[in-house]
Amino acid sequence: MTVKPYEADGSKKQQVKQMFDRISHQYDRLNHLLSAGIDVRWRKKTIREIEGVHPKQLLDVATGTGDFAMMLQERWPESNITGLDLSPGMLDIAKQKIERAGLQQRIKLVEGDSENLPMEDNFFDAVTVGFGVRNFENLEKGIAEMFRVLRPHGRLAILEFTKPRTPLIKPLFQLYFKHILPRIGGAISGDSAAYRYLFDSVQAFPEYEELTSIMKKIGFRKTYYKPLTFGICCIYIGEK
Repeated sequence: MTVKPYEADGSKKQQVKQMFDRISHQYDRLNHLLSAGIDVRWRKKTIREIEGVHPKQLLDVATGTGDFAMMLQERWPESNITGLDLSPGMLDIAKQKIERAGLQQRIKLVEGDSENLPMEDNFFDAVTVGFGVRNFENLEKGIAEMFRVLRPHGRLAILEFTKPRTPLIKPLFQLYFKHILPRIGGAISGDSAAYRYLFDSVQAFPEYEELTSIMKKIGFRKTYYKPLTFGICCIYIGEK
């Protein structure tokens, strides 16, 4: 079943673009507030999983407001980072942050579709995507595109929310993500549907062995996953 942000006509891709354009002005504030800042640690752990390829060319898919791209640049200051996103509203915020940090020569922003990447084959040493694959309309096509643009032995790192399996954590997760988060997110952003979609999309998304099986089907080798913080989210790694 395809989970979409709004009960309206339009493809998931169109609705996701509309959703992020709507909430872009409050996205960073809400993201760090609702995650209590733990998302920064999750991204750092994800970055450590691609250190072995010593990347010079990196692509951050679904870059949003650019946090992951900027962390990649901080870790590898001499590398070239490309951040791609479907939402011009999110990219506008990213551009402002990157310019304030003086990183516009190192981080290139591209408005584009993750399922039709406007990049050449076998170019990037590493591809990252943080909390974005849930939003793909066609998951296999999006993963296949990331495989295509990776060079041989390049590495894909996906960071994504998962459903906790720990008996104590699971009901707390359900309570927070299903009931509390949409109220807070809706009050601040003006779009509670966007935060209800977060919960619904996590419930419907393939995780753990199911997602790594999809990666293997596309052609990735040496796939593995690492659950984080009681299984609230997970890192998925694959090598071309």
